[in-house]
Amino acid sequence: MGSDQKRAILAVVLSGIVLFSWQAFFAPKVQIEPPKQVAKEANVITTKPNLPTTSPSTTEPNVVPVDASSLVNFSLNKDTESVKLDNALSISDFSSRFNKLNFQDILGSTTAFQVTFLDEKNNEVPQLFNVVNETASSWEGQSVDGSKVIWSLRDDGRLHFNFTSPSSKRMRFILRSTKAEIDSHNRRNFLFFSKDVTRETIGSADSGEGSVKWFGLDFNYHLFAVVLPDRQTMNFRSYESGLVEFDLAKPVNTFEASIIYAQKDYDVLHTLGDKLDLSVDFGIFGILAVPILRGLQFFHKYFPNYGVAIILLTLVIRLITFPLQYKSFKSMKKMQKVQPEIAKLREKFKDDPSRLQKETMELFKRAGANPLGGCLPLVLQMPVFFAFYQVLYNAVELVGAPFLGWIADLSIKDPYYILPVLMGAAMFMQQKLTPTTVADPTQKKVMAFMPLIFGFIMKDLPAGLVLYIFISTLFGMAQQMFVYKTVD
Repeated sequence: MGSDQKRAILAVVLSGIVLFSWQAFFAPKVQIEPPKQVAKEANVITTKPNLPTTSPSTTEPNVVPVDASSLVNFSLNKDTESVKLDNALSISDFSSRFNKLNFQDILGSTTAFQVTFLDEKNNEVPQLFNVVNETASSWEGQSVDGSKVIWSLRDDGRLHFNFTSPSSKRMRFILRSTKAEIDSHNRRNFLFFSKDVTRETIGSADSGEGSVKWFGLDFNYHLFAVVLPDRQTMNFRSYESGLVEFDLAKPVNTFEASIIYAQKDYDVLHTLGDKLDLSVDFGIFGILAVPILRGLQFFHKYFPNYGVAIILLTLVIRLITFPLQYKSFKSMKKMQKVQPEIAKLREKFKDDPSRLQKETMELFKRAGANPLGGCLPLVLQMPVFFAFYQVLYNAVELVGAPFLGWIADLSIKDPYYILPVLMGAAMFMQQKLTPTTVADPTQKKVMAFMPLIFGFIMKDLPAGLVLYIFISTLFGMAQQMFVYKTVD
């Protein structure tokens, strides 16, 4: 078997591996629902953070309970922001201009966040603060040892926290939550930003230490985050119960932070700064995903339908990559021209496979044809394919965005599988248009079934992604036919 034919077989095998690996490890197995869906309990998969770890413990620390009769609840309100807190430094509710869903549904607890303190033995010592000054949008309290806290709602929608104390204290920030998952396999995670964003599923047991700029909880297209003005060395520990602790590594006399609760709109988070936009997981092809999102937003501005925006952006991408694809199509045209001669060679050397292979390769060389030339468009499209998927899977703009008729949400699968069928048919037509030198019956069957296999894999992926592949395939065929008619 010649080297070119071996490479052709390898290309098909690798394509299959990529597609099946994508389905097995990345593609959602069930329907993606819009974020209005209430979370449900589910088993989780642990993702280890990229920080030095110590042995995790599943036993929660001993906590000195706060006398319930001493708790004082209060609310802060400013414009579109509203927060419910108590004098033990807990937040039980938060509503801002940036969020779309109920705070407790996202965080999974009515006592979701609390600031507390640690003694010399690392035990929690909650403190109560008595009100000193209170307005509609700010609250100042003082403890018996002279420590002071100020909570205040700012004009930018953040909740600001300021702490001062005559003696140095170690602080602990607690997130209390539960395991949860929506149908897109979007799980409730705690996360923090060091050099990169680290995510770990709520309900896993782990621990570590690192320099942290912000930390919080991520679920159902929403983010709750505690943002530090400067990076701080912090220890974290998570428990199977859903409890997560972030401890300052060193005692402090003064400390401040801001807290945001927002839907994960990339532009909003980018405007808020502090690299919060990295909480939107565009994956390893983020460098392509952001321009794709910008392109979709641009077309949507003039054509207020994200399905139309996807079609227009697909055409633009095809036009941009056409110079690279031109060489591939030209090679395929040459392959088409030598098909009659190949047929003659097969008849002439049908009893001598090695001679047939040699003569075929000589023919390709004389004609300047490359049997692997058709692989280039696929290679060029794969990064865009992954980037498009990440945009459709993570960008809130496309959640609940209708296209036409039966497609009411481009971020979930086509309920009637019409687009996957059309896409598979288009790929089959493109395959017929593309010349092949494969003579082996088994190889031919593999190639013939590729559109069917690809269509089956795509049936449960977002309709917007299938629409992109379908339109890209159709326009690619048009480009291919244009090259065939204009190239000798």
